[in-house]
Amino acid sequence: MAQDRDVIASKWMFYLREMAHRMWFRASLYCALAIGTVLISPLANSWVPGHWATVLGASSIDSILNILASSMLAVTTFSLTTVVSAFATASSSTTPRATKLLIENADVHSALATFLGAFLYAIVGIVALSTDIYADGGRVVLFGVTVLVIVLITVTLLRWIDQISHLGRVGETVNLVESTTRESLIRRARQPYLGGQPYEQSPVAGTHINTLLVGYVQYVDMGKLQALAEQYQCRIHLESEPGEFLVPGQPLVSVDTAPAEALCQAVRAAIVIGDARTYHQDPRLGLIVLNEIAIRALSPAINDPGTAIDVIGTCVRLLHTWAEERQLASTAVAMQEQHQPRGFQPEYDRIYVRALAEEDFFRDVFVPISRDGAAFVEVGIWLQKALYGLQGCGFAPFHGLALAFAEQALARCQHAMSAEQDIAAVTEHFRKLKVDR
Repeated sequence: MAQDRDVIASKWMFYLREMAHRMWFRASLYCALAIGTVLISPLANSWVPGHWATVLGASSIDSILNILASSMLAVTTFSLTTVVSAFATASSSTTPRATKLLIENADVHSALATFLGAFLYAIVGIVALSTDIYADGGRVVLFGVTVLVIVLITVTLLRWIDQISHLGRVGETVNLVESTTRESLIRRARQPYLGGQPYEQSPVAGTHINTLLVGYVQYVDMGKLQALAEQYQCRIHLESEPGEFLVPGQPLVSVDTAPAEALCQAVRAAIVIGDARTYHQDPRLGLIVLNEIAIRALSPAINDPGTAIDVIGTCVRLLHTWAEERQLASTAVAMQEQHQPRGFQPEYDRIYVRALAEEDFFRDVFVPISRDGAAFVEVGIWLQKALYGLQGCGFAPFHGLALAFAEQALARCQHAMSAEQDIAAVTEHFRKLKVDR
């Protein structure tokens, strides 16, 4: 029973996490808290001394709430207008895929929720005061809460002024995508098989369980798949990774037994398919979004190679993070195997998952920029510098990939550049990779 509860919790945690990223979620919580505070305050009528109302000036609470209501309505409207404008700017100057992260920004949610919650607090407070449910004691409590609300609004406004000054700008958007992608890369580097076993060849006598939906694999509930594999005494090979686009008839998993209809339905329920890719189990999405930003910057309409160079540096930092985390994870597994005579067993030992290929990372990062930035000598040089740095980071899979993609980038530059000195400059940096190989 405990395992079943964990499986259900895993699935619902994904949905709760997605819901918590919606703009209305935090605002609803703040509004509920504000309304609840106003309605509970009359309970203090009997235990707060009435003369405190005169000492503290609680009789002025009516005018304070009126001022708060009118000002918070204006601030909320202005903030929403600013946020929508920032989203539109980010979508046009970076990529629409990046605006999802801006919309999910917790700081933006907190500011808007605070302003809207304060507005509703004031409105409900005004209505409650007009019904005469507050004695002097209740007014004292309402006055004290209002002072705290004003302090919270002041702090939030000061932070909000700084936030809106760079909200939606290209650099801020790149930083946001980098932070989200780093978290996803670290999670996958520490669990390259999502907590399961390395993928083996699909069982010869196995049966595919196909999807009935069109969309992207957003989340794989490994706990539920493990529970199903134990219940039906089978092994499950994951055939569709998070981020893959599927149509009806394509396989989700293969099992080494003839699956019952109940197993097929349960497996389909354990793999969430939606209209868009998500970052949580799909680190490649972040790399793709960063490259979309770089490609747009290199377009003739914008012609901003500096942003493309910044994106190259960002991607190199992310790939270095992947290399470091994979090396640390490999060392940790080796140490565990030494201390466990029967060998290290993963958490989901009946589920087999393919590891992400570093070649796909390089293709996501370097092919689009080297293609669209081939005519820019500064971009060509920075690509060679980036690949040179990755070649020497000490992570074996990167060594050969760096040279191969550097050769591709050089070939594109030689084809696109007309000035011999530009080609020579890029070639000079490429030679460093070959010398150090």
